[in-house]
Amino acid sequence: MTQWKVWLDDQEPDEDEKGRLPDMPMTAGPVQNALFKSRTVLIFGEIDMRLAERVTAQITALASESDAPIRIIINSPGGHVESGDTVHDMIKFCGAPVKVIGTGWVASSGAHIFLGADKENRLCLPNTRFLLHQPTGGVRGQASDIEIEAEEIIKMRERVNRIIARETGQTYEKIEKDTQRNFWMSAEQAVEYGIVSKIIHHIGEA
Repeated sequence: MTQWKVWLDDQEPDEDEKGRLPDMPMTAGPVQNALFKSRTVLIFGEIDMRLAERVTAQITALASESDAPIRIIINSPGGHVESGDTVHDMIKFCGAPVKVIGTGWVASSGAHIFLGADKENRLCLPNTRFLLHQPTGGVRGQASDIEIEAEEIIKMRERVNRIIARETGQTYEKIEKDTQRNFWMSAEQAVEYGIVSKIIHHIGEA
């Protein structure tokens, strides 16, 4: 199970031989161009820095074109916490309304990104599953460093739980209890919980 990833022990993403993150195509090809024209951004797979950079670039480019709604389709098991933070914050920051559509599964930091949209703009397809849980991470090194990083994980957990509580309308105490373990929800349960505003069945509803 992919969980929140916290890079705590001097871990860095792989770099190429020149010390730069490998380039990723932004708008190459007919599919990417069609997505851009339809103001649609795809978030599929693990959340990491490369994905956050690509999605941030696409959201920024689309928002600079016009203030028409942007649609994000997300299917993700989660990943790196701060990369999820970046996309979550960019959804709120960009200036254009953003609709998110969950499909497959929306888990961990993927759910954090999903909650970046206003509640009325949080949609999902019928078979989507949602997973909330607390950030986890490992650290090696001196006892003093381990203690510092453990404190940071606790702070991160509290911050994320407060965001979930704010965006769902649940109490902080309930979120804290629910996220002690993996907390799975069906699409219907996610609506009831306050994560999703509406389950949709065809594109006309989005």
